[in-house]
Amino acid sequence: MQERATPLIVLEAITRSYGEKEAAVQVLKGLNLTIHSGEFVAIVGASGSGKSTLMNILGCLDRPSSGKYVFKGTDVSKLDADGLARLRRESFGFVFQSYNLIHSLNASQNVEMPAVYAGLGLEARQERAKELLIYLGLEERLTYRPGQLSGGQQQRVSIARALMNGGQIILADEPTGALDSKSGEDVMHLLIELWQAGHTLILITHSPEVARHANRVIEIKDGEIIGDTTREETRKAVAFNTPLPSKSTLFFELAEAMKSSLRALRMNIFRTILTLLGIVIGVASVIVMLAIGDGAKKEVMDRISSLGTNLLVIRPGSPNTRGFANIATLVPQDMKAVNTMDNILGTMPESRRNTTVRYGNNDTQTPINTTSYALPLIRNWPVALGTFFTEEDEENLAKVVVLGQTVATSLFGESDPLGAFVLVDNILFQVIGVMAERGASAMGEDEDDVVFMPYTTGSLHILGYEYLRNITVAVEDVKGIDETQKEIEALLLARHGVEDFRIRNMASLIENVSETQNTLTILLGSIAGISLLVGGIGVMNIMLVSVTERTKEIGIRMANGARMRNIMQQFLIEAIVVSALGGLIGVFIGLVVTGAVGHFEVSVVYSVWPVALAFGCSFLTGLVFGYLPAKKAAKLDPVVALASE
Repeated sequence: MQERATPLIVLEAITRSYGEKEAAVQVLKGLNLTIHSGEFVAIVGASGSGKSTLMNILGCLDRPSSGKYVFKGTDVSKLDADGLARLRRESFGFVFQSYNLIHSLNASQNVEMPAVYAGLGLEARQERAKELLIYLGLEERLTYRPGQLSGGQQQRVSIARALMNGGQIILADEPTGALDSKSGEDVMHLLIELWQAGHTLILITHSPEVARHANRVIEIKDGEIIGDTTREETRKAVAFNTPLPSKSTLFFELAEAMKSSLRALRMNIFRTILTLLGIVIGVASVIVMLAIGDGAKKEVMDRISSLGTNLLVIRPGSPNTRGFANIATLVPQDMKAVNTMDNILGTMPESRRNTTVRYGNNDTQTPINTTSYALPLIRNWPVALGTFFTEEDEENLAKVVVLGQTVATSLFGESDPLGAFVLVDNILFQVIGVMAERGASAMGEDEDDVVFMPYTTGSLHILGYEYLRNITVAVEDVKGIDETQKEIEALLLARHGVEDFRIRNMASLIENVSETQNTLTILLGSIAGISLLVGGIGVMNIMLVSVTERTKEIGIRMANGARMRNIMQQFLIEAIVVSALGGLIGVFIGLVVTGAVGHFEVSVVYSVWPVALAFGCSFLTGLVFGYLPAKKAAKLDPVVALASE
């Protein structure tokens, strides 16, 4: 009896209670038990006697309330959850009354499960699972799911799973309880063969007939051992009893978790689609909103920039007044003085008045802009037909005009207007040019609905006054625009003796408009981001429901050696996969919708960063909102999880 010198399992004064304080119920009451390697132990007792609780403690599925459990010289009470999972994975194999197979896996995949958590490669574990199933007479049922197998066949799959990692100790809880008599006998013969081949077998049963097969029978009643009888038995050589080497790596674990996650998502495809929907809407909204926001920003900036970013606009009136003040504070001499300063590319006045322009039987109401020959240069607005008036035209008070495209079309249609004479306030002016098409301004006005004439001529014949409505100054080096603005302010203050003017810096205006547009874009993105947040909450809710529905599956995986991190990885990856897939679909839909919106003459801008931002947020959504359900799953008690239905 040398082999029994070192016990396999030693229980000392083990108790197990459920409940708190006065309401606590003691199920096990100070049990002492020693089990040696190679024994076939049957634990018998009536329902409620504590035998299943004892088996859960022996199999490291549960912890005792007090007492000491020593396994192979190791105090089990000192092990954490992952340490207990390692013991279950390397030393125990479970055979349950209700089989506890995962219905989304076929027979071979159910058998492979313990080897997955032991780190065995795909090919090796598939070969071993096939070998075990053939040994148990299921060679033609390798790819059958549990629902396609009889009760006896499911129990054989359960036995094969118990042997997958070596099955040094097989814990069988009422293994024949759910089977008919013939299937029950077949299963018992298999268990006896395994014991005779060298496995330690601990069997929980309420049937004395089943217990007679064991070489040791322990009777338990009301949480106490009341009988322990042993008879000798001859056993054969060891088979299927070599523990698998553990070689699990993080990459291996993540790859296996990914496979399990995808399999679970396929099994609940309708729920997966509903979960995707919130993420899809959120991501698509972010992309569309930001594209529209950036498009609006670009359109406004382009219109403002078309006026020139190197411009200073001088207007009459004190610095605190708004709009245009019709006061005679700016005169042509001010413009000429500014034009002589350093860093000045050119200056031009602008004064406007709406009037009727007539040619033949056609007339139109349009603004007359009295300005200077420098307008095409300063406004970066070329002439499409003919020429613009010259400095000599200004000095000679020439009665010439240049038409905007809208005015030219209204008066002349498809005819050539060059050289024709038009009536402006019943005064004849000759058309010498037509401006290039400009389109709408930043304020939405038609910039082509205008007639240009020399300011000197306009002051005399059209406006009736010489003072200027505003002076536009173009600087050569925009980097020095602020310094030039200060010099102009000093010059005009010296000329006027009082600050009766104000200067608008177009570069600063563009910067302010850009900041405003950025704020609006962020606002639009934030509104869309709320959709993504709602989608993330939906992911979390669905995953919490999934954890609740799959509690028993979690317990089965834990019983077969899954660590806390394995369970967390699986559920976290499920959430990430759903969110990432939703993100990809959302990106596609967002780009399609953005393109469709663009066809309705709404300005949109395609750029990489909103797409990357939206997809990155969807990924983080899965990570953040999947963490809580994954953590909840990982912290489940194996015993409680297995008892779930």
